[in-house]
Amino acid sequence: MSPKRPYYGWCVTAACFLTFGIAVGIPYYALPFFYDYFELSPAKGGFGWSRSVVTLGFPLATLLTIWSGPLLVQRWSPRKVILAGTAITSASLVMLSLSHGELWLYFLFWVLFMIGYILSGPIPHQILIAHWFHRMRGRAMGIMYTGIGLLGAISAKYIAKPLTEAFGFRVALAVVGLSTLLAWPIVLAFIRNRPSEMGLYPDGDPGSPGCPQPEGPKYAFLLRQRAFWLLLVGSVCSIGAIGAVNQHMKLIFKDLGFAPQDVLNFTFGQALFVIMASSISGRLLVGWMADRYSKKWLTVVMYAFVSCSVLLLLSVHPPGTPYGFAVLFGLSMGADYMLIPLVAAEQLGTESISRVMAVIVPADMIGLTWFPFAVSALRERWGGYAVPLEIVFALALLSAALVALMPSAKTAGSLHSESL
Repeated sequence: MSPKRPYYGWCVTAACFLTFGIAVGIPYYALPFFYDYFELSPAKGGFGWSRSVVTLGFPLATLLTIWSGPLLVQRWSPRKVILAGTAITSASLVMLSLSHGELWLYFLFWVLFMIGYILSGPIPHQILIAHWFHRMRGRAMGIMYTGIGLLGAISAKYIAKPLTEAFGFRVALAVVGLSTLLAWPIVLAFIRNRPSEMGLYPDGDPGSPGCPQPEGPKYAFLLRQRAFWLLLVGSVCSIGAIGAVNQHMKLIFKDLGFAPQDVLNFTFGQALFVIMASSISGRLLVGWMADRYSKKWLTVVMYAFVSCSVLLLLSVHPPGTPYGFAVLFGLSMGADYMLIPLVAAEQLGTESISRVMAVIVPADMIGLTWFPFAVSALRERWGGYAVPLEIVFALALLSAALVALMPSAKTAGSLHSESL
């Protein structure tokens, strides 16, 4: 009797671990490293753009590309979407590396980069995991999201920085762009869209209730569901709060009195390391917990952790250390992104994920990029971070309250069963 073969879904998960990290983790976390090079004058090899212009590209592009998720993701299978998205991301970065300071080209680059992100990022990878797993979906999602954390953590320091020092920032930028194409052979060799393509079932179980239906609920049905709107607004508030803290963390430490500069860097470096370690641990731990406990209430707890971490950040003062804030913030940040598709599947059905996330991911990117801009404006208005962070705390707390108002899993299950 031949031994039972391991379930192929874990091979798909391992491939997604790599492709998600390559397609999103490396370019997304490496790009901020190049910002100060973009500010350099053309005589020094840069573009000569102001900091406000450099940082405007990302949030502006999120507004201009919000249409791309609902319009494009539904047209192709996840494999084809990832291949197309990585090609667009690669082209945008190479194009920018060859430019000569044309501002319109810089904003076009960001628009293309965001389309590539939406096509090759969270949406298709979440759909793949949702198709291949039901009972163990949380664990698989946690493993997949660890890829973006690990590859993202090394991208700036171990890829962009040494390449820039050796060959200049333009070559480094082009190499980062071309590296996204490394996802292609992995996608083509190992990723399959659904277990049914290989005669398999979700989780490898012929009786799995996660066996997908051919067609999920339409946008018209989803837009009438209270759970959809609660998840949409709640996730925008929570991820916006995370983005605001991430973008302003070093400046917040400075305003709180951490000086001189060497102490500031030491404190910020400590916090950043603990946040990254906690985020990876959070993805794996919460993924395991999501297979055992209510995804809705687990999300409520994680969103509440985001709000509590903001309070802890406000309470850190010299010579204190930010470990409590960093652990809680990292844990909740790591779990936040991966819980959204899990709650969407629980509330609205597995086959709804492609449409739900095609709307939620671009909306969350608006929160992620524009909340930090709003915090900057509020800081200028109030002369410090106290009031802006209190507002961020309130928004994070609101996100937990909104998710708590969602229907129970049993009620939600009957609703999306009726929609099919």
